[in-house]
Amino acid sequence: MQMLKREMYLSRIRGFYDSDLVKILVGIRRCGKSVILKQIMNELKEKGIDEEHVIYVNFELIEFEELQDYKKLNRYIKEKIVDDNKYYVFLDEIQKVEKFEEVVNSLRASLDNLSI
Repeated sequence: MQMLKREMYLSRIRGFYDSDLVKILVGIRRCGKSVILKQIMNELKEKGIDEEHVIYVNFELIEFEELQDYKKLNRYIKEKIVDDNKYYVFLDEIQKVEKFEEVVNSLRASLDNLSI
């Protein structure tokens, strides 16, 4: 199934892809936030960003359920970062993680090669 390219939204966020500011997509349920995340990831890959440098965690998927513990999430992300190149972290449905703000703050304080 082809996704409708959300160009209006992508054009507004595109300039912030490499920014150290934390980017947050908000909206009502089922409005397309996850689609926009996937389109951003596709654009990064089209720009030549290595797939290993795109970290995507979707908390609606059972395989990421154990990462709902904020300390495990922090460890998981840090273990994926193996060099000094830029990493892009996407956390879909992050509100399911209690204390997720601590993970984001810790990552920002300890690493300078992240875009969240």
